[in-house]
Amino acid sequence: MVLETDLSPFALALAALPFGLIVGSFLNVVILRLPVQLKNGWRRESEDFLGLPPQAQEPVTIAKPASRCPSCGAAIKPWHNIPVISYIFLGGKCSCCSQTISLQYPMVELLAGVATMFIVYQFGLTAVTAYSLLFTYALIALTGIDFHEQLLPDQITLPLLWLGLFANLSGTFVPLDEAVLGAIGGYLSLWSVFWLFKLVTGKEGMGYGDFKLLAALGAWMGWQLLPLIIIISTFVGALVGVVGVLVKSRQREVPIAFGPFLATAGWIALIWGDKILGSYLSAVGL
Repeated sequence: MVLETDLSPFALALAALPFGLIVGSFLNVVILRLPVQLKNGWRRESEDFLGLPPQAQEPVTIAKPASRCPSCGAAIKPWHNIPVISYIFLGGKCSCCSQTISLQYPMVELLAGVATMFIVYQFGLTAVTAYSLLFTYALIALTGIDFHEQLLPDQITLPLLWLGLFANLSGTFVPLDEAVLGAIGGYLSLWSVFWLFKLVTGKEGMGYGDFKLLAALGAWMGWQLLPLIIIISTFVGALVGVVGVLVKSRQREVPIAFGPFLATAGWIALIWGDKILGSYLSAVGL
């Protein structure tokens, strides 16, 4: 389905920028609060299971409590919560305590805004655009959470997988049979590597969330692009790890979250995967 508009592709993309920035602001909330909400829930479940007295804790959800400075606890005024603009206006500091505001806030907002512009420019007002935006926003949230917590929540990865299969009921990105095989192949490929590594070394080389994320990527793009996603994510992950060790900013034993590399590779594959694969096959004469 395509919606008609008199706007040029560039004007349409520019008009979508504010929407993307607002979504980016919401994604910051998800990145910071969802892990806290999950941990609080796990703590309550553990206390119930072990028969321990519950510990007092502030209820945290995506909607509550109201936004506030993490340093001084001052409530953030609405005009101080405008994506990117407020950060620039405040000079990157809290208006009450002058503590530095994390760069994560404007970076996530800009990333979501620019990605929204690009996707709208690329695909126009179509169903592909709507699905691609949801896919992109989910990957941004997963990247932020995994970077901070080394956690890929089922609350995002599993709906992303089912949404990919739903989108491909009508072949939006790939035929449904290829999407199903992609989901199965994505999960089993990393699951097999996980257990092989554990049998050889006795250690766990990755988390189960990585299996589910790759399964979700396979559900969106089919089994054919899984090798490309794995190659890109592994190469970038290895490069970042080597650079981190060389500059001594990271100990060799410190694990690296693999989710951000999978997410990046998955987004590249969604936008340019067919072109990359086609160029490779043409280069090798297939």
